[in-house]
Amino acid sequence: MRYRSQGVAYWYFAVALLLFALQLAFGFLSAVKYLGPDPLKDILPFHVTKTIHTNLLVVWILMGFLGSAFYVVPEESETELHSPRLAYATLGLLTVLGVVAVVGYMFGWTAGNKLLEQPLPIKIGIVVVMLLFAYNIVRTMAKGARVTATSGVLVAGLFGAALLYLPSLLEFTNYTVATFYRWWTIHLWVEGVFELVQAGLLAFLLVRLTGVDRALMEKWVYIVAGLTFITGLIGTAHHYFWIGVPEYWLPLGGFFSALEPLPFLAMAVMAYVAFRTMERAPENRVALHWALGSALVSLIGAGVLGLAHTWPAVNKWTHGTLVTPMHGHMAFFGAYGMIILAMVSFTMPYVTGNPDAVRKARGIGIWAFWIMVGGMAGMTMAFAAGGVAQVYMERILGIGYLDAQLKIQVHFQMLLAAAALFSLGVLLFLWDYFVKHPKRGLHTPHGGAQGA
Repeated sequence: MRYRSQGVAYWYFAVALLLFALQLAFGFLSAVKYLGPDPLKDILPFHVTKTIHTNLLVVWILMGFLGSAFYVVPEESETELHSPRLAYATLGLLTVLGVVAVVGYMFGWTAGNKLLEQPLPIKIGIVVVMLLFAYNIVRTMAKGARVTATSGVLVAGLFGAALLYLPSLLEFTNYTVATFYRWWTIHLWVEGVFELVQAGLLAFLLVRLTGVDRALMEKWVYIVAGLTFITGLIGTAHHYFWIGVPEYWLPLGGFFSALEPLPFLAMAVMAYVAFRTMERAPENRVALHWALGSALVSLIGAGVLGLAHTWPAVNKWTHGTLVTPMHGHMAFFGAYGMIILAMVSFTMPYVTGNPDAVRKARGIGIWAFWIMVGGMAGMTMAFAAGGVAQVYMERILGIGYLDAQLKIQVHFQMLLAAAALFSLGVLLFLWDYFVKHPKRGLHTPHGGAQGA
């Protein structure tokens, strides 16, 4: 940490972590509903808890990305953030919008468009948030001494996310048309511009944690960006297989979806190269675990498991089954959750004013890492086993949906057990961040502690 204004990242990370915990709670509640009588069905029915669970995912990931950008851009540009006050106002507005949206879902205030359920006033507010963020970042970079590939790709990804959110403001009465354009936002976020953000943050962390040559990492960032655009744009077509569009989307979606693991493979190679060139282990081993873990787990979850069921001949059987969350949970956690937790771990000594946090957190931080990774692996396997059984019973044997659900309840029990393990890791991470190392101010490696 080189600039005082980078301290705004702490509050973004703090809110993001709390929303992460809340998302986990609603995920638990949604899974429990599969196992028996639901006493909350009149207050919090499944479609509401699932909507809140998926929307909180997007909000806390976005919150973490914005906080990361407010930390990375000043350091890469070698200047203070243009307006910390505006950054705090942006945080406050996004937090309020998130709370209002969640409460609104509980009372049926929703646009009804899957994954983009936010009502129009909330969506307009999110656009305002991204405009405020863009203004602050552009002004910061404009007055800075340099623009690096790391910060450039990171910011391009976030600006792309803002631009691609605009189609969600449109409403269509035709279901096929609405679904077609919905994926312009959702798919091109998670399998497009968000990958640019991940690549930028990964490069930033690897340069500082391993000492690898910056020029080498930035070459890999350009490779990832190129592969993302080549594969991700037309790869959107794998969401068009069964919605009533022309058949030519089937081979297009199948071919380019088969290539979509390439950006994640490039990031895994990028991390491997950095790791092999590292002369000695960094002091912040926790952050290194999360950074390297993000590269590897995203390759498995987003790359391999995504490829496993997006080919049309396979997807016609697996579409709408538990095979989809098998891919989705590990993909989101590996690609975006873990890279944010890496940034949180890396910045913790500086933004909390605890210079000894790296040394003290090494034990509990590593435990939190492995417990979360183990829990997510268990959840993924539970979804996979349940999904395969569901496909066979429903699509091959013709057993009805509700009858099949009764026969795969054991897999939901496994899911909850793995989720409990994952939750333990999350609680350890939160305890380490908020309780063991409470915020005392700011710390710079050469300037000592400063008041917040």
